[in-house]
Amino acid sequence: MNIGTAATQTGLPVKTIRYYEEIGLVTPDRRANGYRDFSEACVEQLRLLAQARHLGFSLEECRRLLSLSADEGRASRDVRALAQQNLEAVREKIASLNALEAQLQRLIAQCHGDDAPDCAILDDLMGQRGN
Repeated sequence: MNIGTAATQTGLPVKTIRYYEEIGLVTPDRRANGYRDFSEACVEQLRLLAQARHLGFSLEECRRLLSLSADEGRASRDVRALAQQNLEAVREKIASLNALEAQLQRLIAQCHGDDAPDCAILDDLMGQRGN
């Protein structure tokens, strides 16, 4: 199938599929006219990439997942370890976002939000709080 059909079937933009090919994540066949020819196996790889990226896996982690998916002798613990690492990274991001949320809530609570020019948020952002 051509790249447009592969894009439709995977939900990936054509540009992303071309990039994945450029960095060696997928290798579609080439027709005599030079056009890409995506096999069903290649489309399955693209689906894996789309889902893995959606879950936050890095491109290198995706490369490893593709390798593991192609290895019939793989140990599921290797796949689980990659997923566990990704989960830990997600939890760290959540903790960081929660801290940002708390800081923003504090700043918003300190701002009167009236017609006066004084603004505790700007003072805090400029390091002038309490000066």
